[in-house]
Amino acid sequence: MAFVTTAEVCDANQELIRSGQLRALQPNFHIYGRRQIFSGPVVTVKVFEDNGLIRHFLEEKGNGRVLVVDGGGSLRCAILGGNPVVQAQNNGWAGIIVNGCIRDVDEINGCDIGVRALASHPIKASKKGLGEQRVPLNIAGTRICDGEWLYADTDGILVSQIELSV
Repeated sequence: MAFVTTAEVCDANQELIRSGQLRALQPNFHIYGRRQIFSGPVVTVKVFEDNGLIRHFLEEKGNGRVLVVDGGGSLRCAILGGNPVVQAQNNGWAGIIVNGCIRDVDEINGCDIGVRALASHPIKASKKGLGEQRVPLNIAGTRICDGEWLYADTDGILVSQIELSV
């Protein structure tokens, strides 16, 4: 999807939008990282003010996947920082969507990976490893399931039940 915008995807797939197979997240996210355009199969994680499970996933080979993290929308601490993002970049993750906060913004902005988050926050999260993995999430008015496809660019974020081509 490197040369096709999310707007073009929407324009070309009106029936998928009407049927709910293609959904757009509400525009709540800030753009971080050097990769402004990214896409890939979704891996879901649900946590609250704890990043142990996030770090666990980013230690794996990403193979072009996108980690979607429901942090409960918490603005009280950062559940993702620079070190795990560097690791994600090195392990081949395409991107990370965080329904919560990140920190180490300058370091993350130097990484060749796409990151979207609600805000930045200097306080770090706990590392207990609590949370759920590969579960359906509800983020920014949209249901996101493990194995779906995510497409992100500077216009927004789309989630599709199937891999799209235009």
